[in-house]
Amino acid sequence: MIRKMNLNELEKVGQIWLNGNLEAHDFIDRSYWKKHLTEVKQQFLQAEIYVYVDNQIKGFTGLKDDYIAGIFVDKNFRNQGIGKQLLDYLKKSHNQLTLDVYEKNFRARKFYEDNGFNVSLMDVDLENNEKEYHLLWQKSDC
Repeated sequence: MIRKMNLNELEKVGQIWLNGNLEAHDFIDRSYWKKHLTEVKQQFLQAEIYVYVDNQIKGFTGLKDDYIAGIFVDKNFRNQGIGKQLLDYLKKSHNQLTLDVYEKNFRARKFYEDNGFNVSLMDVDLENNEKEYHLLWQKSDC
């Protein structure tokens, strides 16, 4: 089931965010993610956070307007279609979605590209000097 995050789930969602970033971005110093955790949890309170729950939170996505701040699935539950279900949930209520993904995060890039996202811009994250792509998905009228 996908639903909005409850306030008492903030710590669990924050831990999934941190672990997911540490695992997916081994090319960025671990301290970068750890030092941003408190700030990100505050941002969660300003965004729409949708959790995938099946007896426990197994993943989540964060959304600010049409911008996906990320889709994160607990490593124990990956490759079960949870990320796709979260993405499809967002696609139902939006005509377009955007997000940023690091060039070296091959797995995430492939996931988004396989789900209809296209590169609209390439840039460099000035905080860590890593190349990143701005991706765009638009609902087709077909």
